[in-house]
Amino acid sequence: MALAFDEFGRPFIIIKEQEQKTRLRGLEAQKANISAGKAIARILKTSLGPKGMDKMLQSPDGDVTITNDGATILEQMDVDNQIAKLMVELSRSQDYEIGDGTTGVVVMAGALLEQAELLLERGIHPIRIAEGYEMASRIAFEHMEKIAQKFDYGVSNFEPLVQTCMTTLSSKIVNRCKRNLAEIAVKAVLAVADLERKDVNLDLIKVEGKVGGKLEDTELIYGILVDKDMSHPQMPKQIEDAKIAILTCPFEPPKPKTKHKVDIDTVEKFQNLRQQEHKYFDDMVQQCKDVGATLVICQWGFDDEANHLLMHRNLPAVRWVGGVELELIAIATGGRIVPRFQELTPEKLGKAGLVREKAFGTTKDRMLYIEHCANSRAVTIFIRGGNKMMIEETKRSIHDALCVARNLIRNNRIVYGGGSAEISCSIAVEAAADRHPGVEQYAIRAFADALDAVPMALAENSGLQPIETLSAVKSQQIKENNPYCGIDCNDVGTNDMREQNVFETLIGKQQQLLLATQVVKMILKIDDVISPSEY
Repeated sequence: MALAFDEFGRPFIIIKEQEQKTRLRGLEAQKANISAGKAIARILKTSLGPKGMDKMLQSPDGDVTITNDGATILEQMDVDNQIAKLMVELSRSQDYEIGDGTTGVVVMAGALLEQAELLLERGIHPIRIAEGYEMASRIAFEHMEKIAQKFDYGVSNFEPLVQTCMTTLSSKIVNRCKRNLAEIAVKAVLAVADLERKDVNLDLIKVEGKVGGKLEDTELIYGILVDKDMSHPQMPKQIEDAKIAILTCPFEPPKPKTKHKVDIDTVEKFQNLRQQEHKYFDDMVQQCKDVGATLVICQWGFDDEANHLLMHRNLPAVRWVGGVELELIAIATGGRIVPRFQELTPEKLGKAGLVREKAFGTTKDRMLYIEHCANSRAVTIFIRGGNKMMIEETKRSIHDALCVARNLIRNNRIVYGGGSAEISCSIAVEAAADRHPGVEQYAIRAFADALDAVPMALAENSGLQPIETLSAVKSQQIKENNPYCGIDCNDVGTNDMREQNVFETLIGKQQQLLLATQVVKMILKIDDVISPSEY
């Protein structure tokens, strides 16, 4: 491939004909693969840390996303190279398993590939490099166990959980409200958590957003929020001690399944038909009233006459509620979803302390709050923001914070952030390299150098001198035997991450190491790239 210029100075690319393209083998293939992996890591490197930059991504439809969440950036990038796709999968795995650290894992993998390239040029076999990396990752994994700390938390004392979630949110656009959002995330997780089994079902936490208001107006609702309003404007806007009938059957007369036509040629026939239809509606509404329902929530729409009848019979109703929302309402209120009016019984009604309709701003936007439910183990985080992009990014940030809180409930061990864990592991791996006399010791030392890439990127993104800052922190850790010294990204004046309250989950960091090592080993073992035309 070559770059040429026309007579107006405009560049154009000359590509070799398909027949002249050669297949990549051996060291050339490995270098091409490493180059693709490094290119992906380079894109994400600037997004790492509290001062990391954001990326603007435009979809083919013209939708714009602004984010610094590694998994989202890679998910929306149009990647063709197979090795680059492996890096996308790597980030997705971290997001699926841990929910946080999606940028760090790709930066770590990129650094390992960079070090591997230097070792390949020195003539070391890729298998020996892969084995050395495996040994080094085990050493780093065990060292993290040693430097990790355990903390106790409870429903009343959840400050350590909040501090860890704040560390996660400090690298996002929403960092100015990180305290408020971290508290909301922790309270939401504790509301749905089973602390005895150390399990959290994040499906019970619904995250909703609406444009308008400011980020500080974000609130946690102990119940369900539905983006609907009452089906008739004259229905009551607030219902206390509501008994809710949750229906998946429409307020409509049954439709005949035959293709016969009914000819109505007299006024009497029309009147009979109308009375029959009215009776259907009347029976449906009466069945709801008889079981004691004070609110009807329906998956389908109503006929105008049914809506009018519901209003006259003083039975408030909500229509066109989605299937997922209907399930959450059923879980929260302890009700049962009823498919037929005939099956409606008082035991199947859901119960809520308060159902209210709330209007926003000067617009006609209204939403329905279902609060003080019988089963409060279903909550909603309601996000406000100046525009759609801000709300979407806040949703992604809240998701990361929820995942961190969930991980801490599963395993309440933490390591300190700011690159302190990576620097400490780097020192431990470097020291352990001397105990391995084979060629693998070169790869183990290279792994130690790769671990320094994360704190170096943090320093660089914070506007500090990367090499100088890293050297100072590393020497401080060795001199004071203090594994909690990291990069002072926020310029607080101390390198001790305990004083800065910068925590990260132990399982999140360990997962980063293991996943990055696995993917790099896989890439190093590829020595032949065959294109589809050569099958």
